[in-house]
Amino acid sequence: METQTCAWALKDPLEQAYHDTEWGVPVHDDKKLFEFITLEGAQAGLSWITILKKREGYRLAFEDYDLVKLSQQSEARIEEIIAQFDVVKHRGKIASVFGNAKAALELIDEYGSLSNALWQFVEHKPIVNHWQEMSQVPVSTDESKAMSKFLKKRGFKFVGETICYAFMQAVGMVDDHLVNCPIKR
Repeated sequence: METQTCAWALKDPLEQAYHDTEWGVPVHDDKKLFEFITLEGAQAGLSWITILKKREGYRLAFEDYDLVKLSQQSEARIEEIIAQFDVVKHRGKIASVFGNAKAALELIDEYGSLSNALWQFVEHKPIVNHWQEMSQVPVSTDESKAMSKFLKKRGFKFVGETICYAFMQAVGMVDDHLVNCPIKR
């Protein structure tokens, strides 16, 4: 079988680098998990390359994902972020980061880590799929639906089932590299 990189990552060198080094690699660091919750929520309705190009702007705007600092931010900070940082200029998405940080801290208190709270949806080990082509990859699963429901109940915003599935792929809860992808883990 001829090896071929997953088609979605072939349009831009930034996407290719992300695909080759990050996408699908298991993440258990709470700060990194929160970064991906934020980025996947920001991506809703947009292309992933748009978000990748703004990734450094997000790190700067959102205190390098320091949950305590983010949880203490007020609505007034939204206008400053819109004016000063290269992020998606959607007030609801920006405000969600502050509320999601508060909710994440509550999960950490309850579960010991954000990782424990989120990885429970895959029984704390990656689901490795064996797709032959991109058309077989789902946009949501029972696990992403359960995660979405759980997070929404806990006060998170911009965490629909499709966003949760993209998050699960990004942080390695799900390995959706195609079987002939040279990065398949």
